[in-house]
Amino acid sequence: MESLISLVNKIQRACTALGDHGEASALPTLWDSLPAIAVVGGQSSGKSSVLESVVGKDFLPRGSGIVTRRPLVLQLHKIDEGSREYAEFLHLPRKRFTDFAAVRKEIQDETDRETGRTKQISSVPIHLSIYSPNVVNLTLIDLPGLTKVAVEGQPDSIVQDIENMVRSYIEKPNCIILAISPANQDLATSDAIKISREVDPTGDRTIGVLTKIDLMDKGTDAVDILEGRAYRLKFPWIGVVNRSQQDINKNVDMIAARRREREYFNTTPEYKHLAKRMGSEHLAKMLSKHLETVIKSKIPGIQSLINKTIAELEAELTRLGKPVAADAGGKLYAIMEICRSFDQIFKEHLDGVRPGGDKIYNVFDNQLPAALKRLQFDRQLSMENIRKLITEADGYQPHLIAPEQGYRRLIESSLITIRGPAEAAVDAVHSLLKDLVHKAVSETLDLKQYPGLRVEVGAAAVDSLERMREESKKATLQLVDMECGYLTVDFFRKLPQDVDKGGNPTHSIFDRYNDSYLRRIGTTILSYVNMVCASLRHSIPKSIVYCQVREAKRSLLDHFFTELGKMDQKRLSSLLNEDPAIMERRGALAKRLELYRSAQAEIDAVAWSK
Repeated sequence: MESLISLVNKIQRACTALGDHGEASALPTLWDSLPAIAVVGGQSSGKSSVLESVVGKDFLPRGSGIVTRRPLVLQLHKIDEGSREYAEFLHLPRKRFTDFAAVRKEIQDETDRETGRTKQISSVPIHLSIYSPNVVNLTLIDLPGLTKVAVEGQPDSIVQDIENMVRSYIEKPNCIILAISPANQDLATSDAIKISREVDPTGDRTIGVLTKIDLMDKGTDAVDILEGRAYRLKFPWIGVVNRSQQDINKNVDMIAARRREREYFNTTPEYKHLAKRMGSEHLAKMLSKHLETVIKSKIPGIQSLINKTIAELEAELTRLGKPVAADAGGKLYAIMEICRSFDQIFKEHLDGVRPGGDKIYNVFDNQLPAALKRLQFDRQLSMENIRKLITEADGYQPHLIAPEQGYRRLIESSLITIRGPAEAAVDAVHSLLKDLVHKAVSETLDLKQYPGLRVEVGAAAVDSLERMREESKKATLQLVDMECGYLTVDFFRKLPQDVDKGGNPTHSIFDRYNDSYLRRIGTTILSYVNMVCASLRHSIPKSIVYCQVREAKRSLLDHFFTELGKMDQKRLSSLLNEDPAIMERRGALAKRLELYRSAQAEIDAVAWSK
């Protein structure tokens, strides 16, 4: 089970190194989900002495007033017997401290770096790891001592500031509270018990430690407290005997201090029956065992949090896109891949996978037919215009049977008006294709990552659509011009002739220009024009689809790709000029994702082995 605590220590160090500690998030951070032990006590309650007894080393700053002015996250790692003890600070990676007096000085110096040489406090923790064969695997968080009054040099809010800081740690449901209370003071006034009771009223997370038992007034003892009669907690109270100030001044060895502590409980009549569960050594073992149990019980919740957070990190990394390649080939490949993603999304809009393509069909099925119906042929086929054009077409020699040239001129002048709806259909489809390009640009996640490339791709696509529009307009208007240039003869051959209707071809030519005759010509021409409109209603969409829609699907970015191949690395880099904030965010997320995946694998391995 020791490996489980070591694993949690490792994850906590990695979390801290990556800033995954106390960061605002919709989910609790991994750090917050890991069980830890917070050491709480009033000033001069013996809190520092308890920690040093557990570690077996004299390494904490001492003095009057508030000595601990920043949280100290202390991780203990048991190493093989005979190995040399050493300490490491997270803010000084790869630097080992074998002199624990230097550790004490570095704690003081690092505190001053954050708070200045004042009596201010800071919530930014110091992270210290101690490796020793004389410790158990354990994580302890030493918090500033609770105080009741501000001393000179401290703001009036210091009392509340310290309490708020302590609460921010111990109110977390995964926090085990180590409440330190001096035995030579009334337990009812204990700062540690008071605040612990407020956040843990049932006492399920609180372990009580009674210090300075040897300093109690003669004739008094702490048996009622240690046996749980004075104040009951879920876990038995543990009494410790710290080094005296004289011992500290004489640099009495911690090993000797532990031996004297054992002797005290074994030889003092009031505590002899409790000696097996008293003392700093028992406290350390009990805390380690309890922490192991709590960690094991929290594994399912930790696994669930890790899995959910991994999914969130992967989703955000996907949204941010891949990092930029360093070489020109890699940059070119990245741009091509992004362009292909854009092109695929554009095609999906046209093919109905995404919305928008149906609007093009609406142009063909509604707008174009409606525009053709709105064409007014009254001017071209008015009596005056028919008479005028037929007369002009006959020239000096009147027509013999039917005014063929007049028919042709009337038909041509009518059909030419269809160019307007045809051009409008081309422009309408062009506008819709541009809209789909803009949608595809906005929906291509990688293009959001690179503003320069986004602008270039959008502009290149629109330029291609412009060229396609011109080709489409040419082809579509040619369809109209073809109808003007060559008439469907069969239509006229099927029409009844004047003789068949009882007409007399010997009548004067001027009789042929009466209103009835002209109306008949107008009706015939209108029928032919309507037939042509019906035909163009189907052929114009085919031309537009072939020249614009199909071509856009086939070669929207071909010209851009050609230009891309001519660009040097500097130009390619400018297209992939990413926002530095996004680059920094991606790097941080990638490291955090690596941490969580590593934690997932290791916790899963431990869980399966149990």
